[in-house]
Amino acid sequence: MQTKSPQIKLIAGLGNPGPDYRDTRHNLGFRVVDHLARRFKIGLTVAGPELVVGRGVIEGWAVCMLKPQDYMNRSGPPVDAFLEKFCISYREILVIHDDIDLEFGRLKIKKKGGDGGHKGIRSMVDTLGTGDFARLRLGIGRSGEDVDVVDHVLGQFDDREAENLAEFINRASEAAVKVLCDGVNAGMNQFNSKSITKF
Repeated sequence: MQTKSPQIKLIAGLGNPGPDYRDTRHNLGFRVVDHLARRFKIGLTVAGPELVVGRGVIEGWAVCMLKPQDYMNRSGPPVDAFLEKFCISYREILVIHDDIDLEFGRLKIKKKGGDGGHKGIRSMVDTLGTGDFARLRLGIGRSGEDVDVVDHVLGQFDDREAENLAEFINRASEAAVKVLCDGVNAGMNQFNSKSITKF
């Protein structure tokens, strides 16, 4: 069956490489990409020292998937190298990343914008020279007053969050599929409401 040509051609999840970071809040973007890959049977393979990539079909749409393997604050160069190699525009990517400014469990889709203090997005904006790319922001909430922000994002989910994490990741993957199939505006209309957060 012939696959369609989507507005989004690359789904990139941000995180930190290595087992020490695998289950941290900062790696939520990686985990959504992993979930999508399992769901749609897209193999993810190591492609050089800085990339884990996959190519497949989601709901009839051909798509690439990417997890940059440099550290979060150096996410931009590997993503940029992938875009150049496969002739993909920055306007054809959806970046999935954690966000402390959203409460845990909330999703927010954006067409473009600044980095919002997120070092992975900052690296991408600096490297690409633009913030004109779509994002799927995954709320992890802020830390308590006695917890450093870095310790919070590099920490593991608490018991309440862990109980709801699978549902959150599944809902995030549904949002990514919606953006892929129907566009950013449709995704925003369906998933950006605060009332969707249930945790």
